[in-house]
Amino acid sequence: VSVLFISHKLEEVFDLADRVTIFRDGHMVGLHQVKEMTMDDLIDGIAGRKVENLYPKREQNPGKILLEVRNLSKKNIFENINFEVRAGEVLGFAGLVGAGRTEIMQGIYGITPADEGEILVDGEKVVNKTPRQGLNHGIAMVTEDRLRQGVIKKMNVQLNMTLSYFYKICKAGIISFRREDTDTEDMIKKLHVKTAGAKAPIWSLSGGNQQKVMLGRALLTKPKILILDEPTRGVDVGAKSEIYEYCNMLAAQGMAIILISSDLPEVMGMSDRVMVVREGHIVAAHNRGDATAEQIMSEMFGLVQPQKVEG
Repeated sequence: VSVLFISHKLEEVFDLADRVTIFRDGHMVGLHQVKEMTMDDLIDGIAGRKVENLYPKREQNPGKILLEVRNLSKKNIFENINFEVRAGEVLGFAGLVGAGRTEIMQGIYGITPADEGEILVDGEKVVNKTPRQGLNHGIAMVTEDRLRQGVIKKMNVQLNMTLSYFYKICKAGIISFRREDTDTEDMIKKLHVKTAGAKAPIWSLSGGNQQKVMLGRALLTKPKILILDEPTRGVDVGAKSEIYEYCNMLAAQGMAIILISSDLPEVMGMSDRVMVVREGHIVAAHNRGDATAEQIMSEMFGLVQPQKVEG
């Protein structure tokens, strides 16, 4: 029996395949024996360029607290959530699927508001009962399921990107379409979105470029705090590298970033601090480099005693 195995997970390719074919931009660009390749060779082939470091390092220089969460709870979902994130910081959230990470962030953003607790943005208490209120308070979120909760297939690239910020370019009920055109083109260039044009159908883009459009949608609202929920799920390694680099640039500019990821190397490689969530509780917190993957996995599975976590 011959098997054709398609995967974005490169470790699986090395574990299961004898040969690997590399496709990029609709063309076959390489065919190699797996035993003759390294992981770096494969990453460079997929990206079409030399990727020096998949998780680029940057200087950690956190500023003032931009988001503080106090005793946030939602019945039967999450309880007594406390943490803070500073300007210029990437705060990672690790946990098993269903642990409550997404629900916590949806409670902060206003998709499914929490029952109890406080949210402070830049030192001021806010109430977010809808995503619009979250946006008004400087919070933006890229959801984990771009196909169901993000991309609108019947709309083109521009409308998908500008959907959340019309209120910023609308005066007396009149939308500035010139500014919409300009802002869209600028964001396409900044994020290196590969598209036939701003008016191209969104479904014509690859998964990685659709995800960049969703990131652009969030950034057009000019948030202080950016929540990224599984931002590289189903995305090729080239797009991953570009998303990581852009996140680091945003953090360097003073944005506070919250990263939720089921990819443990990703959350450990990108985050300044990592919160571990299990069964709706934050059970551990680590600074970058202070914990091993094995330790975090043990905390995710509840194999060790939970820490007392205070932000």
